Amino acid sequence: MLRKIIHIDMDAFYASVEQRDFPELRGKCIAVGGHEQRGVIATASYEARKYGVGSAMSSVIAKRKCPQLIFVKPRFEVYKEVSNQIREIFNEYTDLVEPLSLDEAYLDVTNNYKNVEIATDIANEIKQKIKERTDLTASAGVSFNKFLAKIASDYNKPNGLYIITPKMAKNFIEQLPIKKFHGIGKVTAERMQMMGIHTGAELKELSLEKLRREFGKSGQYYYNIVRAIDNREVNPSRVRKSSGSETTFNQDLESIEELQLALFPLMEDVWNWSVKKSIYGRTITVKIKYNDFTVTTKSKSASFPIKDKKLYDQICLDLLHEGFTGDKPVRLLGVSISNLENEILIGKQLIIPFKDLY
Repeated sequence: MLRKIIHIDMDAFYASVEQRDFPELRGKCIAVGGHEQRGVIATASYEARKYGVGSAMSSVIAKRKCPQLIFVKPRFEVYKEVSNQIREIFNEYTDLVEPLSLDEAYLDVTNNYKNVEIATDIANEIKQKIKERTDLTASAGVSFNKFLAKIASDYNKPNGLYIITPKMAKNFIEQLPIKKFHGIGKVTAERMQMMGIHTGAELKELSLEKLRREFGKSGQYYYNIVRAIDNREVNPSRVRKSSGSETTFNQDLESIEELQLALFPLMEDVWNWSVKKSIYGRTITVKIKYNDFTVTTKSKSASFPIKDKKLYDQICLDLLHEGFTGDKPVRLLGVSISNLENEILIGKQLIIPFKDLY
C-alpha cells in the first residue's frame, strides 16, 4: 500500500512572524539575524528575496544586494511558541509527525485520526487552521514518499499546495532540474552539471556503479530518488547527536581575555541545555573562526559523560587556549557537546522526542 505523506513548510517563517507582530515591517525587505556589518542571516522576507537575499547569506552581501534591507534581531522563544501551536494542529490528525526544524515537518496521514481518505484534503485543512490560529501561511506538498512530498511543498511557494501522484512521479522527476532535488546540495549539483547532468532524466541515465564511483555512499540515494524510490518512514523521534551555541561578533576580538569573556555565555547556554534535559556529552568542542574565515576546532573526549561543571568549564577554556593562535582577529566563537548520553538509551542510540528539544 502506498503511503500518504504531507510535508508542511512555513513561508519565510521567522520573517513572517516579525511582520505579523510588527505592522511597520509589513511589505518591507527584512532579514532576521545578522547585522549590517557582520553575521549571517537566518531568513529573509519575500520582499527581500526578490533582490536575491536568502538564508545563510552573509549580512554584508545581503545588504549589497538589497540596500534598503532591515535587520531584525531574532526572537527564538516566540518562534518556538508559534511552532508549538502549529505542532498541535498536526497532532489533531496523526501522531506520525517528524519535525525537521521549527518551521517544517513531515506527516504520515495514511491512517489518520479523522479518517479523511484524501491527503490533499488534510493538507488544505491544516493550511487553513494554521492561518486561522497563527495568522501565518504555510505551503504543503503531498505525495507517496518523503522525497516527493518535500519537493512538492517548495513547488508553489508561498502559500502553495502541490500534489505528486504515482502517475505523475516519473515525468515530474525526469523534468526536474538537478538543483531542485532535495538531498543534492549546491556543490554536488554544480559537479553534476559539469558532468552534463542537468535534469532528472540525465541523472537517470547513470548506472548505480557509476553513481557510487563518483559520489560514494550518496550514489545509492541518487539512484533511488530519481526513480521515485524512497522508503524512509516518517519518524516522530530523532537521534540528537550534539548540542551547541555560537555567535558572530559585531567587532573582531583580538585578545585571549576578550575571547574568554565571549566564550562564557556560550558555555552557559550549552551547559544549561544539558542540565535541563539531563543529557550530557563525552566530547566538548570549541570552534574559532578568524577574520579571514579560516576555522579551527579543538575537541576533547572523555570515557564518561561530563557532568561536573568545573571540569566542563576547564575543558572549554583549555580548548580555547589550545585553538587560539593569537596572530589574527576572531570573528566567531562556538561551543558544542557531542557523544550524548542519558538514562533513556535504546540500543546504542539516544532517542529524544523532538518536542523535548524545544
